[in-house]
Amino acid sequence: MNNKVGVVILSRYSSSRLPGKALKEIFGKKVLEYIIERVNQVFPLENIVLATSSESSDDPIASFAESNGVGLYRGSLDNVSRRFYEAAHEKGWEYAIRINGDNIFMDINLLKKVNELAITQKFDFISNVKGRTFPKGMSVEAVKMNHYESVLSLIENDENYREHVTLYLYEHDEHKKYHYILNTDLPQVAGIQMALDTQEDFDRSQQIIAQFQKAHYYYNLEEIYNIIQNTSYEK
Repeated sequence: MNNKVGVVILSRYSSSRLPGKALKEIFGKKVLEYIIERVNQVFPLENIVLATSSESSDDPIASFAESNGVGLYRGSLDNVSRRFYEAAHEKGWEYAIRINGDNIFMDINLLKKVNELAITQKFDFISNVKGRTFPKGMSVEAVKMNHYESVLSLIENDENYREHVTLYLYEHDEHKKYHYILNTDLPQVAGIQMALDTQEDFDRSQQIIAQFQKAHYYYNLEEIYNIIQNTSYEK
């Protein structure tokens, strides 16, 4: 049986620090469009699902998915781990790659690498997060669904684990089939802010994209970092 890998993009419309950020526009394109277009360079649309809550506050995200031909799953608002699991389980995927709905500069080469590792079926969990050798906002994690299902009851017993989808895995990583990807080529980018959490982040993202001379998804980590280094705002 061929391995099945898909991408779950977790997104909510409500945000205390930047309300409606998922559908905010930068040069006529919504934040979620940027993310989906990047993921779509590696995965076909049928292998991408947007997972939001069933609350009415997330109706705009549901409408966006339906208007753009993107798969949609609506689940628990607060039990994000369950929502992530069910979105992937419904698709029948063997591996689910988790992308946050504010990772506007998600690196395509990194996504390809995680996918290639998942296809080997050697690992239960693959991540570039531990040790934070990559920027914030460039997190890519893949989990084998039967492994995630085996610990889901433990995850759901803790409010913090429910909210932070993979936190339990990091805190119990004595498991021998976990693989962490480290960035050794560009160590100076470790931990810098590229996620879209605040208005300041939004303004910075807009300034970065304003300097793009080709399609946004062709810009990799190194190119975006060089743009950041050559701008006047603080990183």
